[in-house]
Amino acid sequence: MNIPDRARGRPARAKLDGMGSSGATPGPPLGGPSAQGRQAGGTPRAALAELLAGNRRFVSGQPVHGHDVTAAAAAASGDQQPYAVVLGCIDSRVPLEAIFDQTFGAICVIRTGGHVLDRAVCGSIEYVVGQLGVPLVMVLGHERCGAVEAAVDALRSGVRPGGSLAHLVDEIAPAVTEAGLNDPAVHPLAIRRHVRRTVRTLRADDLLVGPVAAGQVAVVGGLYDLATGEVALLDPA
Repeated sequence: MNIPDRARGRPARAKLDGMGSSGATPGPPLGGPSAQGRQAGGTPRAALAELLAGNRRFVSGQPVHGHDVTAAAAAASGDQQPYAVVLGCIDSRVPLEAIFDQTFGAICVIRTGGHVLDRAVCGSIEYVVGQLGVPLVMVLGHERCGAVEAAVDALRSGVRPGGSLAHLVDEIAPAVTEAGLNDPAVHPLAIRRHVRRTVRTLRADDLLVGPVAAGQVAVVGGLYDLATGEVALLDPA
């Protein structure tokens, strides 16, 4: 399904699995107190449109929320009723609420080095989808990712890092291998492949595969441009 142009402000390039072509309201909610998803109407398509609209505001320099966040705004957020969960990298240049121009209570954010998955991350996403009724999961990579660079360096040198950093490298390494270790563009290629691999893994998660197949939930991949601030959707393949 092509994302409507209004959701991106330009011709859409991505086709997203798990999002019905009619844009109709999904089947029965997955449970929890906010299965409708208050900000975005409860559908994967509407949630994605809202998220990307926020990014357009950010890029244009006309955010509604911006960085002027206060305790009063936090207190006014009320019950937790997010419409999306975004899994991103820990990179300090990619503050997810800011680049999507979202306020308190709008999105759930998970950040790990290179958006690497582990049981805690997957369990958190399962909870947000299953208990809070969130219809959209976005995996967001970014250009010049240090975690991917570390994986490239480790594979080229043959020296696996110690500690838990090895886990990050091991999880990113397959994307580097697929991209081609000797390719001059291995870094940007591996970033994109790693996003897509993460998306595929989440779509196959035991507690997500059913809602994704039913069109209740969409898992999508995106890439953040550090130079422009723009988020572009990645094709799932």
